[in-house]
Amino acid sequence: MKRSDKLKLGTFVYTFGYNPAGWLHPGSDVHGANDFRHLLKVAQLSEAAKFDFMFMADSPAAAIGDPEALCRLPTKMNRFEPLSLISALAVSTSRLGLVATASTSYYEPFNLARIFASVDHLSGGRACWNVVTSDHDETGYNFNREGLDPHALRYERGKEFVDVVFGLWDSFEQDALLLDRASGVYYDKDKLHTLNHKGKHFQVRGPLNIAATPQGRPVIAQAGGSEAGIELAAETAELVFSLASNFERSQAFYATLKDRMAKFGRAPDDLKVMPGVVLNVGRTEAEAREKVEFLAGKLHPDVGRAMLAEFLEADLSGVPLDAPFPKDRLPAAPKGSKALFDELTDFVMKGHTVGELIHLFSEKHTGNGITGTPQVVADFMEEWFQGRAADGFILMFPTLPSALEDFVELVVPELRRRGLFRDEYEGTTLRANLGVPVPENRYALARRQRGMAASATGA
Repeated sequence: MKRSDKLKLGTFVYTFGYNPAGWLHPGSDVHGANDFRHLLKVAQLSEAAKFDFMFMADSPAAAIGDPEALCRLPTKMNRFEPLSLISALAVSTSRLGLVATASTSYYEPFNLARIFASVDHLSGGRACWNVVTSDHDETGYNFNREGLDPHALRYERGKEFVDVVFGLWDSFEQDALLLDRASGVYYDKDKLHTLNHKGKHFQVRGPLNIAATPQGRPVIAQAGGSEAGIELAAETAELVFSLASNFERSQAFYATLKDRMAKFGRAPDDLKVMPGVVLNVGRTEAEAREKVEFLAGKLHPDVGRAMLAEFLEADLSGVPLDAPFPKDRLPAAPKGSKALFDELTDFVMKGHTVGELIHLFSEKHTGNGITGTPQVVADFMEEWFQGRAADGFILMFPTLPSALEDFVELVVPELRRRGLFRDEYEGTTLRANLGVPVPENRYALARRQRGMAASATGA
Protein backbone atom coordinates (compact mmCIF):
# COMPACT_ATOMS: atom_id res chain seq x y z
CA MET A 1 0.00 0.00 0.00
CA LYS A 2 1.30 3.46 -0.93
CA ARG A 3 2.52 5.45 2.05
CA SER A 4 0.69 8.59 3.15
CA ASP A 5 3.60 10.07 5.11
CA LYS A 6 6.54 12.03 3.67
CA LEU A 7 10.23 11.35 3.33
CA LYS A 8 12.48 12.59 6.13
CA LEU A 9 15.77 14.19 5.03
CA GLY A 10 18.85 15.26 6.96
CA THR A 11 22.19 16.80 5.99
CA PHE A 12 25.22 14.82 7.17
CA VAL A 13 28.05 17.18 8.03
CA TYR A 14 31.73 16.63 7.68
CA THR A 15 33.09 20.15 7.39
CA PHE A 16 34.04 20.08 3.70
CA GLY A 17 31.75 17.25 2.63
CA TYR A 18 31.77 13.48 2.94
CA ASN A 19 34.42 12.82 0.29
CA PRO A 20 37.95 12.83 1.76
CA ALA A 21 39.02 15.08 -1.13
CA GLY A 22 36.09 17.45 -0.60
CA TRP A 23 38.29 20.19 0.83
CA LEU A 24 40.15 20.32 -2.50
CA HIS A 25 36.96 21.04 -4.46
CA PRO A 26 36.29 24.69 -5.42
CA GLY A 27 32.70 24.23 -4.22
CA SER A 28 33.81 23.81 -0.61
CA ASP A 29 35.15 26.43 1.81
CA VAL A 30 38.78 25.64 2.59
CA HIS A 31 38.58 27.87 5.70
CA GLY A 32 35.31 26.29 6.83
CA ALA A 33 36.60 24.10 9.66
CA ASN A 34 36.98 27.10 11.97
CA ASP A 35 34.52 29.51 10.36
CA PHE A 36 31.03 29.40 11.83
CA ARG A 37 29.65 31.21 8.78
CA HIS A 38 30.38 28.17 6.61
CA LEU A 39 28.38 25.76 8.77
CA LEU A 40 25.66 28.35 9.30
CA LYS A 41 25.30 28.52 5.51
CA VAL A 42 24.92 24.73 5.37
CA ALA A 43 22.25 24.95 8.09
CA GLN A 44 20.41 27.79 6.34
CA LEU A 45 20.40 25.94 3.01
CA SER A 46 19.06 22.83 4.75
CA GLU A 47 16.38 24.80 6.58
CA ALA A 48 15.28 26.71 3.47
CA ALA A 49 14.78 23.34 1.74
CA LYS A 50 12.67 22.15 4.73
CA PHE A 51 15.05 19.35 5.73
CA ASP A 52 14.35 17.73 9.07
CA PHE A 53 17.79 18.15 10.56
CA MET A 54 21.51 18.73 10.22
CA PHE A 55 23.64 15.92 11.64
CA MET A 56 27.07 16.60 13.18
CA ALA A 57 29.32 13.56 13.01
CA ASP A 58 32.14 13.52 15.53
CA SER A 59 34.96 11.60 17.14
CA PRO A 60 36.56 13.08 20.28
CA ALA A 61 40.09 12.52 19.03
CA ALA A 62 42.44 13.35 16.23
CA ALA A 63 42.96 10.46 13.84
CA ILE A 64 46.05 8.28 14.16
CA GLY A 65 47.92 6.61 11.34
CA ASP A 66 50.19 7.45 8.44
CA PRO A 67 51.35 11.10 8.82
CA GLU A 68 51.64 11.40 5.03
CA ALA A 69 47.94 10.58 4.72
CA LEU A 70 46.71 12.52 7.75
CA CYS A 71 48.25 15.79 6.62
CA ARG A 72 46.04 15.50 3.51
CA LEU A 73 42.91 14.47 5.43
CA PRO A 74 41.62 17.33 7.61
CA THR A 75 38.19 16.00 8.63
CA LYS A 76 39.18 14.57 12.01
CA MET A 77 42.16 16.82 12.50
CA ASN A 78 40.38 20.19 12.65
CA ARG A 79 36.70 20.38 13.56
CA PHE A 80 34.30 22.10 15.94
CA GLU A 81 33.14 20.32 19.09
CA PRO A 82 29.54 19.47 18.09
CA LEU A 83 27.65 20.46 21.25
CA SER A 84 29.20 23.92 21.14
CA LEU A 85 28.37 24.15 17.46
CA ILE A 86 24.68 23.22 17.76
CA SER A 87 24.33 25.71 20.63
CA ALA A 88 25.41 28.45 18.22
CA LEU A 89 23.23 27.10 15.41
CA ALA A 90 20.25 26.87 17.77
CA VAL A 91 19.98 30.66 18.00
CA SER A 92 20.74 31.20 14.30
CA THR A 93 18.00 28.92 12.87
CA SER A 94 14.31 28.47 13.63
CA ARG A 95 13.02 25.10 12.34
CA LEU A 96 15.95 22.84 11.49
CA GLY A 97 16.65 19.95 13.86
CA LEU A 98 20.18 19.89 15.30
CA VAL A 99 21.79 16.50 15.84
CA ALA A 100 25.06 16.19 17.73
CA THR A 101 27.12 13.07 18.36
CA ALA A 102 28.24 12.43 21.93
CA SER A 103 29.73 9.23 23.34
CA THR A 104 28.43 7.38 26.39
CA SER A 105 31.98 6.12 26.89
CA TYR A 106 33.51 9.51 27.66
CA TYR A 107 30.83 11.72 29.23
CA GLU A 108 29.02 11.55 32.54
CA PRO A 109 25.22 11.27 32.30
CA PHE A 110 24.49 14.40 34.33
CA ASN A 111 26.72 16.62 32.19
CA LEU A 112 25.27 15.37 28.94
CA ALA A 113 21.66 15.50 30.15
CA ARG A 114 22.12 19.11 31.24
CA ILE A 115 23.83 20.20 28.00
CA PHE A 116 21.24 18.66 25.70
CA ALA A 117 18.35 19.98 27.81
CA SER A 118 19.89 23.44 27.52
CA VAL A 119 20.19 23.16 23.73
CA ASP A 120 16.60 21.95 23.48
CA HIS A 121 15.48 25.09 25.32
CA LEU A 122 17.78 27.37 23.30
CA SER A 123 16.43 25.96 20.04
CA GLY A 124 12.78 25.84 21.02
CA GLY A 125 12.69 22.04 20.86
CA ARG A 126 15.04 21.03 18.04
CA ALA A 127 17.84 19.13 19.80
CA CYS A 128 18.77 15.53 19.05
CA TRP A 129 21.43 13.35 20.66
CA ASN A 130 23.15 10.82 18.43
CA VAL A 131 24.05 8.15 20.97
CA VAL A 132 27.35 6.39 20.27
CA THR A 133 29.66 4.21 22.31
CA SER A 134 32.70 5.13 20.11
CA ASP A 135 34.50 2.66 17.89
CA HIS A 136 38.05 3.94 17.34
CA ASP A 137 41.05 3.19 19.53
CA GLU A 138 42.34 6.77 19.43
CA THR A 139 39.39 8.03 21.48
CA GLY A 140 40.26 5.98 24.54
CA TYR A 141 43.77 7.40 24.80
CA ASN A 142 42.28 10.83 25.54
CA PHE A 143 40.11 9.55 28.39
CA ASN A 144 42.34 7.62 30.74
CA ARG A 145 42.14 4.36 28.79
CA GLU A 146 44.52 2.23 26.76
CA GLY A 147 42.51 2.19 23.55
CA LEU A 148 38.91 1.10 23.17
CA ASP A 149 36.87 -0.72 25.81
CA PRO A 150 35.41 -4.10 24.69
CA HIS A 151 32.23 -3.89 22.57
CA ALA A 152 30.00 -5.63 25.15
CA LEU A 153 31.21 -3.36 27.95
CA ARG A 154 30.66 -0.22 25.87
CA TYR A 155 27.05 -1.21 25.16
CA GLU A 156 26.40 -2.27 28.76
CA ARG A 157 27.63 1.10 29.98
CA GLY A 158 25.79 2.85 27.15
CA LYS A 159 22.43 1.36 28.05
CA GLU A 160 22.73 2.36 31.70
CA PHE A 161 23.96 5.79 30.63
CA VAL A 162 20.86 6.37 28.47
CA ASP A 163 18.58 5.12 31.27
CA VAL A 164 20.11 7.64 33.66
CA VAL A 165 19.84 10.52 31.19
CA PHE A 166 16.18 9.73 30.55
CA GLY A 167 15.57 9.72 34.29
CA LEU A 168 17.29 13.08 34.70
CA TRP A 169 15.28 14.61 31.85
CA ASP A 170 12.14 13.63 33.80
CA SER A 171 13.29 15.53 36.92
CA PHE A 172 10.81 18.35 36.35
CA GLU A 173 7.33 17.48 35.12
CA GLN A 174 6.10 19.58 32.18
CA ASP A 175 3.79 21.71 34.31
CA ALA A 176 6.09 21.96 37.33
CA LEU A 177 6.92 25.66 36.91
CA LEU A 178 4.23 27.75 38.64
CA LEU A 179 5.99 31.12 38.27
CA ASP A 180 3.54 32.52 40.81
CA ARG A 181 4.75 35.94 41.91
CA ALA A 182 1.76 36.49 44.16
CA SER A 183 2.55 33.50 46.33
CA GLY A 184 6.28 33.62 45.74
CA VAL A 185 6.30 29.96 44.62
CA TYR A 186 8.42 29.31 41.53
CA TYR A 187 7.74 25.59 41.05
CA ASP A 188 5.52 22.87 42.44
CA LYS A 189 7.70 20.95 44.88
CA ASP A 190 5.68 17.79 44.25
CA LYS A 191 6.58 17.86 40.57
CA LEU A 192 10.35 17.89 40.95
CA HIS A 193 11.85 14.42 41.40
CA THR A 194 15.20 13.10 42.59
CA LEU A 195 16.47 10.14 40.58
CA ASN A 196 18.73 8.44 43.14
CA HIS A 197 20.21 6.05 40.58
CA LYS A 198 22.74 3.50 41.80
CA GLY A 199 23.88 1.06 39.14
CA LYS A 200 26.88 -0.90 37.98
CA HIS A 201 28.52 1.99 36.13
CA PHE A 202 26.90 5.15 37.51
CA GLN A 203 25.74 6.65 40.77
CA VAL A 204 23.68 9.76 40.08
CA ARG A 205 21.43 11.46 42.61
CA GLY A 206 19.91 14.32 40.58
CA PRO A 207 17.60 16.11 40.09
CA LEU A 208 18.58 17.93 36.91
CA ASN A 209 18.63 21.67 37.56
CA ILE A 210 16.84 22.74 34.39
CA ALA A 211 13.12 22.59 33.61
CA ALA A 212 11.51 20.02 31.32
CA THR A 213 12.38 20.75 27.71
CA PRO A 214 10.00 21.75 24.88
CA GLN A 215 10.17 18.21 23.44
CA GLY A 216 9.77 16.42 26.77
CA ARG A 217 13.24 15.21 26.03
CA PRO A 218 15.56 15.65 23.02
CA VAL A 219 15.13 13.22 20.14
CA ILE A 220 17.39 10.16 20.35
CA ALA A 221 19.36 8.98 17.31
CA GLN A 222 21.51 5.91 16.98
CA ALA A 223 23.46 3.89 14.44
CA GLY A 224 24.91 0.40 14.57
CA GLY A 225 23.96 -2.94 13.09
CA SER A 226 25.11 -5.22 15.91
CA GLU A 227 22.61 -7.19 17.98
CA ALA A 228 23.26 -4.96 20.99
CA GLY A 229 22.83 -1.86 18.84
CA ILE A 230 19.53 -3.05 17.36
CA GLU A 231 18.19 -3.89 20.82
CA LEU A 232 19.15 -0.50 22.23
CA ALA A 233 17.65 1.29 19.22
CA ALA A 234 14.36 -0.63 19.45
CA GLU A 235 14.04 0.40 23.09
CA THR A 236 15.26 4.01 23.01
CA ALA A 237 15.87 5.52 19.55
CA GLU A 238 13.62 7.72 17.43
CA LEU A 239 16.08 8.03 14.55
CA VAL A 240 18.24 5.15 13.34
CA PHE A 241 21.00 5.67 10.80
CA SER A 242 22.01 2.72 8.63
CA LEU A 243 23.80 1.84 5.41
CA ALA A 244 21.97 2.11 2.09
CA SER A 245 23.92 -0.22 -0.16
CA ASN A 246 21.50 -3.12 -0.54
CA PHE A 247 17.70 -2.86 -0.79
CA GLU A 248 16.88 -6.36 0.46
CA ARG A 249 19.29 -6.16 3.40
CA SER A 250 17.99 -2.73 4.36
CA GLN A 251 14.38 -3.89 4.03
CA ALA A 252 15.12 -6.81 6.36
CA PHE A 253 16.88 -4.52 8.86
CA TYR A 254 13.92 -2.12 8.76
CA ALA A 255 11.43 -4.91 9.45
CA THR A 256 13.53 -6.50 12.20
CA LEU A 257 14.00 -3.21 14.03
CA LYS A 258 10.38 -2.11 13.78
CA ASP A 259 9.06 -5.55 14.80
CA ARG A 260 11.27 -5.56 17.88
CA MET A 261 9.82 -2.29 19.19
CA ALA A 262 6.57 -3.91 20.34
CA LYS A 263 8.18 -5.65 23.28
CA PHE A 264 9.16 -2.21 24.62
CA GLY A 265 5.62 -0.91 24.22
CA ARG A 266 6.48 1.22 21.19
CA ALA A 267 4.71 1.65 17.86
CA PRO A 268 6.69 1.23 14.59
CA ASP A 269 6.10 4.85 13.58
CA ASP A 270 7.76 6.04 16.82
CA LEU A 271 11.11 5.42 15.10
CA LYS A 272 12.39 6.57 11.69
CA VAL A 273 14.97 4.48 9.82
CA MET A 274 17.18 6.74 7.70
CA PRO A 275 19.98 5.15 5.70
CA GLY A 276 22.94 7.28 4.72
CA VAL A 277 23.46 7.84 1.01
CA VAL A 278 26.26 9.62 -0.85
CA LEU A 279 24.87 11.63 -3.76
CA ASN A 280 26.54 12.78 -6.95
CA VAL A 281 23.76 14.47 -8.92
CA GLY A 282 23.93 16.29 -12.24
CA ARG A 283 21.52 17.57 -14.85
CA THR A 284 22.78 14.75 -17.04
CA GLU A 285 24.43 11.41 -16.32
CA ALA A 286 27.65 12.75 -17.85
CA GLU A 287 27.64 15.79 -15.56
CA ALA A 288 27.13 13.60 -12.49
CA ARG A 289 29.90 11.23 -13.60
CA GLU A 290 32.24 14.19 -14.15
CA LYS A 291 31.77 15.20 -10.50
CA VAL A 292 32.71 11.70 -9.37
CA GLU A 293 35.82 11.58 -11.51
CA PHE A 294 36.96 15.02 -10.36
CA LEU A 295 37.01 13.97 -6.72
CA ALA A 296 38.45 10.54 -7.50
CA GLY A 297 41.30 12.28 -9.30
CA LYS A 298 41.92 14.52 -6.28
CA LEU A 299 41.99 11.64 -3.78
CA HIS A 300 45.64 10.97 -2.97
CA PRO A 301 46.50 7.23 -2.89
CA ASP A 302 47.89 7.56 0.64
CA VAL A 303 44.57 9.00 1.80
CA GLY A 304 42.55 6.30 0.03
CA ARG A 305 44.76 3.59 1.48
CA ALA A 306 44.45 5.07 4.98
CA MET A 307 40.67 5.34 4.75
CA LEU A 308 40.31 1.74 3.58
CA ALA A 309 42.67 0.55 6.29
CA GLU A 310 40.63 2.35 8.94
CA PHE A 311 37.26 1.02 7.82
CA LEU A 312 38.47 -2.51 7.14
CA GLU A 313 40.75 -2.52 10.18
CA ALA A 314 43.56 -3.96 8.07
CA ASP A 315 47.21 -3.08 7.57
CA LEU A 316 47.63 -2.08 3.91
CA SER A 317 51.20 -0.83 4.16
CA GLY A 318 53.32 -2.05 1.26
CA VAL A 319 50.39 -3.38 -0.80
CA PRO A 320 50.64 -2.12 -4.42
CA LEU A 321 47.64 -0.24 -5.79
CA ASP A 322 47.36 -2.67 -8.70
CA ALA A 323 47.38 -5.78 -6.48
CA PRO A 324 44.22 -7.48 -5.16
CA PHE A 325 43.31 -6.58 -1.63
CA PRO A 326 45.07 -9.12 0.65
CA LYS A 327 42.14 -11.07 2.09
CA ASP A 328 44.32 -12.60 4.78
CA ARG A 329 44.68 -9.15 6.35
CA LEU A 330 40.99 -8.84 7.10
CA PRO A 331 40.13 -9.45 10.76
CA ALA A 332 37.56 -12.13 11.54
CA ALA A 333 35.27 -9.57 13.16
CA PRO A 334 35.17 -5.77 13.36
CA LYS A 335 35.87 -3.67 16.42
CA GLY A 336 33.48 -1.00 15.18
CA SER A 337 30.44 -0.95 12.91
CA LYS A 338 29.54 -4.49 11.84
CA ALA A 339 27.30 -3.30 9.01
CA LEU A 340 30.04 -1.09 7.59
CA PHE A 341 32.62 -3.85 7.89
CA ASP A 342 30.35 -6.36 6.13
CA GLU A 343 29.75 -4.03 3.19
CA LEU A 344 33.42 -3.37 2.53
CA THR A 345 34.31 -7.03 3.04
CA ASP A 346 31.86 -7.88 0.24
CA PHE A 347 33.84 -5.62 -2.08
CA VAL A 348 37.11 -7.24 -1.09
CA MET A 349 35.79 -10.73 -1.74
CA LYS A 350 34.98 -9.77 -5.34
CA GLY A 351 38.70 -9.50 -6.02
CA HIS A 352 39.10 -5.77 -6.49
CA THR A 353 42.60 -4.31 -6.40
CA VAL A 354 43.48 -1.79 -3.72
CA GLY A 355 43.46 0.96 -6.34
CA GLU A 356 40.00 -0.07 -7.56
CA LEU A 357 38.72 -0.12 -4.01
CA ILE A 358 40.07 3.39 -3.45
CA HIS A 359 38.22 4.61 -6.54
CA LEU A 360 35.11 2.73 -5.45
CA PHE A 361 35.37 4.27 -2.00
CA SER A 362 35.64 7.73 -3.54
CA GLU A 363 32.35 7.25 -5.38
CA LYS A 364 30.38 4.79 -3.28
CA HIS A 365 31.68 5.25 0.25
CA THR A 366 31.05 1.68 1.46
CA GLY A 367 28.61 0.91 -1.31
CA ASN A 368 25.96 3.55 -0.70
CA GLY A 369 26.72 6.03 -3.49
CA ILE A 370 24.12 7.14 -6.05
CA THR A 371 25.36 8.88 -9.20
CA GLY A 372 22.94 10.25 -11.77
CA THR A 373 20.23 12.70 -12.72
CA PRO A 374 17.51 14.04 -10.39
CA GLN A 375 15.17 11.37 -11.75
CA VAL A 376 17.65 8.59 -10.91
CA VAL A 377 18.08 9.87 -7.36
CA ALA A 378 14.33 10.34 -6.87
CA ASP A 379 13.63 6.85 -8.28
CA PHE A 380 16.04 5.37 -5.74
CA MET A 381 14.50 7.25 -2.82
CA GLU A 382 10.95 6.45 -3.87
CA GLU A 383 11.68 2.73 -4.23
CA TRP A 384 13.26 2.50 -0.80
CA PHE A 385 10.60 4.62 0.84
CA GLN A 386 7.59 2.87 -0.68
CA GLY A 387 9.28 -0.53 -0.22
CA ARG A 388 9.77 0.16 3.51
CA ALA A 389 13.51 -0.08 3.44
CA ALA A 390 13.70 3.53 4.68
CA ASP A 391 11.61 6.32 6.18
CA GLY A 392 14.02 8.88 4.79
CA PHE A 393 17.70 9.48 4.17
CA ILE A 394 20.81 11.01 5.67
CA LEU A 395 22.28 12.92 2.72
CA MET A 396 26.05 12.58 2.67
CA PHE A 397 27.08 15.28 0.23
CA PRO A 398 30.58 14.82 -1.24
CA THR A 399 31.26 18.55 -1.00
CA LEU A 400 29.72 21.30 1.12
CA PRO A 401 28.00 23.51 0.34
CA SER A 402 28.06 22.93 -3.45
CA ALA A 403 26.63 19.38 -3.55
CA LEU A 404 23.90 20.40 -1.09
CA GLU A 405 23.02 23.33 -3.37
CA ASP A 406 22.84 20.95 -6.34
CA PHE A 407 20.49 18.60 -4.48
CA VAL A 408 18.20 21.43 -3.36
CA GLU A 409 18.04 22.87 -6.87
CA LEU A 410 17.71 19.62 -8.81
CA VAL A 411 16.28 16.84 -6.63
CA VAL A 412 14.00 18.50 -4.09
CA PRO A 413 11.60 19.83 -6.78
CA GLU A 414 11.40 16.33 -8.28
CA LEU A 415 10.61 14.79 -4.87
CA ARG A 416 7.89 17.39 -4.31
CA ARG A 417 6.45 16.82 -7.79
CA ARG A 418 6.04 13.16 -6.82
CA GLY A 419 4.41 14.07 -3.51
CA LEU A 420 7.26 12.51 -1.52
CA PHE A 421 8.60 15.52 0.38
CA ARG A 422 7.04 18.39 2.35
CA ASP A 423 6.49 21.93 1.09
CA GLU A 424 6.44 23.37 4.62
CA TYR A 425 7.41 22.24 8.10
CA GLU A 426 4.65 20.53 10.06
CA GLY A 427 5.61 22.15 13.36
CA THR A 428 8.21 24.05 15.34
CA THR A 429 9.94 21.11 17.06
CA LEU A 430 11.99 18.29 15.63
CA ARG A 431 9.55 15.75 17.09
CA ALA A 432 6.63 17.45 15.34
CA ASN A 433 8.42 17.46 11.99
CA LEU A 434 9.57 13.86 12.29
CA GLY A 435 6.14 12.74 13.46
CA VAL A 436 7.38 11.03 16.62
CA PRO A 437 5.52 11.40 19.93
CA VAL A 438 6.47 13.46 22.95
CA PRO A 439 7.32 10.94 25.71
CA GLU A 440 5.21 11.21 28.83
CA ASN A 441 7.09 12.10 31.99
CA ARG A 442 7.44 8.90 34.04
CA TYR A 443 6.19 10.52 37.25
CA ALA A 444 3.18 12.12 35.56
CA LEU A 445 2.43 8.77 33.92
CA ALA A 446 2.61 6.95 37.25
CA ARG A 447 0.27 9.51 38.84
CA ARG A 448 -2.20 9.18 35.97
CA GLN A 449 -2.11 5.38 36.19
CA ARG A 450 -2.71 5.52 39.96
CA GLY A 451 -5.69 7.77 39.36
CA MET A 452 -7.13 5.42 36.74
CA ALA A 453 -6.67 2.45 39.05
CA ALA A 454 -8.36 4.29 41.91
CA SER A 455 -11.29 5.23 39.66
CA ALA A 456 -11.66 1.66 38.49
CA THR A 457 -11.87 0.37 42.07
CA GLY A 458 -14.09 3.21 43.28
CA ALA A 459 -11.53 4.31 45.82
